[in-house]
Amino acid sequence: MKTAVARFLATISLFGNLAIAVSLKAQAPPIPSQQTFRSAVDLVTIQASVRDKHGRPLHDLTPADFQVRDNGQLRPVLWLRADRRAPVSLAILVDMSGSMRVGPKIEMARQAFGDILAQLRTGTDEVALFTFDSALHERHQFSSDVTRLRGALDDFKPFGTTSLYDATAAAAKRLADRSATQKAILVLTDGIDTSSSLTAPQVSALASSIDVPVYIVATVPSIDQRMLMEAADRSSGADSADLRDLAEWTGGQLVFASSFGETALVASSLVGELRQQYVLAIEAANVREYRRLDVRVKVPAATVKARSGYFGG
Repeated sequence: MKTAVARFLATISLFGNLAIAVSLKAQAPPIPSQQTFRSAVDLVTIQASVRDKHGRPLHDLTPADFQVRDNGQLRPVLWLRADRRAPVSLAILVDMSGSMRVGPKIEMARQAFGDILAQLRTGTDEVALFTFDSALHERHQFSSDVTRLRGALDDFKPFGTTSLYDATAAAAKRLADRSATQKAILVLTDGIDTSSSLTAPQVSALASSIDVPVYIVATVPSIDQRMLMEAADRSSGADSADLRDLAEWTGGQLVFASSFGETALVASSLVGELRQQYVLAIEAANVREYRRLDVRVKVPAATVKARSGYFGG
């Protein structure tokens, strides 16, 4: 089993509470190849989720409340937006590889998909549906007619290998040109990548460079599976990136669902978090290189989730 897969599986033990928690110690991804991913912009937009010490969203913050460091240099916030009524652009990726046939995984994913659609607003938000196995398959293009997608997964059957990282990267590129200020990728999967050519750091670099947070719901139906995953991690190294890193480096979140009830709770919470994000902007560095971002707020014990970097131009 791949080291990255083994390490991903062990993270299950860290998420016994399915509340959407903010990671306090998310590491920055390795600096990626500039020749692989590059974006030249004048402004850098940053989607940021801010919560207090109790995990509750913090409202009514101003630009002066934020501290943004670009490669360690403090940058002024040029503008800040926070509008829960703003349109959301969401790319939903559903794992249809063979491993999703085991137990209730695919049915849990279908329920999560329906619960997510129920949180979206027809005519305002837009959503696209993709499935993936060894490749990404576009099932429905981006549309604000959310009702058209209900039941869209009913006829698909899991089969084949899993290229989760590759599929996420492809979806991130398609989201780059969407006009909504709040956009995200939401992946429904059992979390086991078996055939991607890309790594978690490469995908997170792409997604974070175009400000696309990646939210991952991993369906792990039994405690026995969790125990086996933890045992696998203890027998391997911990020096490679995994899905949790991918989510955190992009400003997203990895959560686990072990029942249909938890799946509904997680789906609702993720869309709710996306609506409560701040969107802020700083001036982009005029240097053609990957730049690390560190976003904080001047509120005691508050935590921030935001993308970890961008490409200057």
